[in-house]
Amino acid sequence: MCQFCVKHGDGKRWYLEASTYAHDLDQDLKRREYLIDFVRDFGDSREWTKRTMPLLDRAPEPIRGVGAALFTRTMKKNHFGQPVPIEECARIFDIATSVVRLPCPCRYHAGTPDEGYCLAITTKPIDALLEEAFAAYDVGPDVSKFQRLTKTEAMKLLRRAEDEGLMHSVWTFQSPFIGAICNCNIESGCMAMDLTVTHRAPIMFKGEYIARVDEETCLGCAACVERCPFGAMAIDPASQRVVIDAEACYGCGTCRSGCAFDAITLRDRTTGEPLTVPDAAAGATDPAAMPAAV
Repeated sequence: MCQFCVKHGDGKRWYLEASTYAHDLDQDLKRREYLIDFVRDFGDSREWTKRTMPLLDRAPEPIRGVGAALFTRTMKKNHFGQPVPIEECARIFDIATSVVRLPCPCRYHAGTPDEGYCLAITTKPIDALLEEAFAAYDVGPDVSKFQRLTKTEAMKLLRRAEDEGLMHSVWTFQSPFIGAICNCNIESGCMAMDLTVTHRAPIMFKGEYIARVDEETCLGCAACVERCPFGAMAIDPASQRVVIDAEACYGCGTCRSGCAFDAITLRDRTTGEPLTVPDAAAGATDPAAMPAAV
């Protein structure tokens, strides 16, 4: 169980608590200003990080570890994330009922293709805030800025992202208040994943679940190995089956969409119980129940 679950979720999934999404950003001026500044200044922040992190990587281990820990502690106060399986994203959309597709700051400043994978999630519309924050983003004609999505449309987008090997994660803007679901991997230009995986300066918790492979069902095709955003999966030379590094697994569940044999399940990281889907959310994660396009 992550620190935010204990501190902000009363021992439950913090990202499934309604209070985490309840603040009105038009009234919460401090958080509103932070979100606008975050988007506007993202390019400068990214350049600073690109220059600074290689220096930290080369520092002697005690210094590197302390520096990374201080960076993580600062980010926990402002902008921190956690992978969330698609089943629980469906439950989030029942809480944060205003879902708006918007440009991805990481992809924009990294120069990678953006097909509208980032979602602003709030309990009240924040159109004016988004317009102000993204005013300088020239995203081109092929990306629709600020398209409002229904839950079904949002789930369709998440399923498409997952099929492309992208993980889903929630992100705070002035913790613990969540404002976005991102769908990304390192190749897409995600700065958070690069910091967490490459530079060992985590700005996201490990997910509340961990992947488990059924050795009898797994045929060792390695589709999940290629899809895992965290490099937690490999083929065991002896058994020719997939094995999972529990310490490296972030429990995002992206590996499951690459498995044609349903050999991978998600288990609660603490209890070992399988991830279950409430009846109300079950249809939302079924591709057959989704519209043809978003």
